[in-house]
Amino acid sequence: MDFVTDFLKFLTPAAIVSYALYATVKAFLNKELLEKRQVSQQKNAEIAFPLRLQAYERLCLFLERITPNNLLVRLSGSSTSVMEFQQLLLREVREELYHNLSQQVYVSNEAWERVKASQQEVCSLINQASGEVQADAEPIELSKKIFEKIIQQNLQPTLETLRFLKQEIQREFI
Repeated sequence: MDFVTDFLKFLTPAAIVSYALYATVKAFLNKELLEKRQVSQQKNAEIAFPLRLQAYERLCLFLERITPNNLLVRLSGSSTSVMEFQQLLLREVREELYHNLSQQVYVSNEAWERVKASQQEVCSLINQASGEVQADAEPIELSKKIFEKIIQQNLQPTLETLRFLKQEIQREFI
């Protein structure tokens, strides 16, 4: 019995010291891990910040480029028929979107959905207007019809999305 008592006298302090050492080392390692995560997150933020801002800039440029006014001015005189002009306009809008598809990784889901909706509205506007113009008419007639529909419907397919992107940039980056 004396042996067990003596053994417990040595074992109890050793167990307490071992537990204290374990708790200290664990706390130290947790602190180090947390600091490394913070440094890593800070480095990632430093890298991601310019990429995200650039994505918003590119999407704003995309929306400006597919705005019917800018699109029609840029592509006028480059086709000989209404159908050819319609196809040219639609192809340009699609190519602009395809060129910017990767930007969706850096913006919010809502922002990307709005960008896609604006692109679809522009395509729809072009298709509606071309359906109201005679096939043998000059391409300028399609341009006029698109402008007429914009005025009649008080429709700016990209304006609200541009505002939304600018507001999101203000919230996120400034």
